Amino acid sequence: MEMTSLRTLPNGGSLKPDNLRHSQIGKPVNFCCSKYLQSAAISKHILRPALRFNSVPHLTHVSSTPMADSTSRVVPQPECGGHAKSDNVSPNLTEIIVIRHGETEWNADGRIQGHLDVELNDSGRQQAMAVAARLSREPRISVIYSSDLKRAHETAETISRSCGGLEVIKDPDLRERHLGDLQGISLREAAQSQPMAYKAFLSDRSDQVIPGGGESLDQLYQRCTSCLQRIAKKHRGERVVVVSHGGAIRALHRRASPHRRSKSKIWNTSVGILHLSDKDDWTIKLWADISHLNETGFLDSGFGGDKTSG
Repeated sequence: MEMTSLRTLPNGGSLKPDNLRHSQIGKPVNFCCSKYLQSAAISKHILRPALRFNSVPHLTHVSSTPMADSTSRVVPQPECGGHAKSDNVSPNLTEIIVIRHGETEWNADGRIQGHLDVELNDSGRQQAMAVAARLSREPRISVIYSSDLKRAHETAETISRSCGGLEVIKDPDLRERHLGDLQGISLREAAQSQPMAYKAFLSDRSDQVIPGGGESLDQLYQRCTSCLQRIAKKHRGERVVVVSHGGAIRALHRRASPHRRSKSKIWNTSVGILHLSDKDDWTIKLWADISHLNETGFLDSGFGGDKTSG
């Protein structure tokens, strides 16, 4: 996780290392309009504006073929808020909008959080407000589920306020992976200070637990996917928001697309959309979309959201 010492902006200015963020340069675009929802293309060093809109029918009518990285969709109605059966959602499935929490100082510092309860920083609160504004224009949302950790719950509460005060239900099964002895230290430090835990963390074995009470990837997968199945079963025909963490969300992608690894990092407040049917079929309709961050920006060097998520 090396950080460039100085980044030059198109206008001749620069950013210091602790403020290295992607942002979209130019005239702000309202990606949350009631007609289109556009995603942005991401490279290693810049968030590029997407070049065109893709006119795609609402997700209910899109082909059911699983897609790991969808690009855009049309949103027909700028409403959200507590309808018993949400508009345009088939009674045989549940639409779940999966959101990663906003940024924390530990994300910015490359420090491993796991189950430790770290709150959002100022940038994370801005990101939460941006995704909340986006979701306020979604067709009717019934309820919000959230990890009980502060960084997720504060993000969820911000979304709730933008959606007419939707109920937020805390569920500890939506927490990040427990990372044992690695929690509270940076990944850079881990190799020296916790070599056994560090080795376990980087293991390719999905059943490898982390010393100090940490979970294996298989345990994380079972916990998170079972939780989402319970939510889906309870809310058939509805649209639900789930606010969780990078590692947990990657586990959900593994369930929905077991033979295709996600190519996208799960950025802070990125948006994914899953359809869970009553036959227990999972379909990805949108993944790792951050088009709502065109003004807020996101931390390129921040820790989490990829295979080292924590």
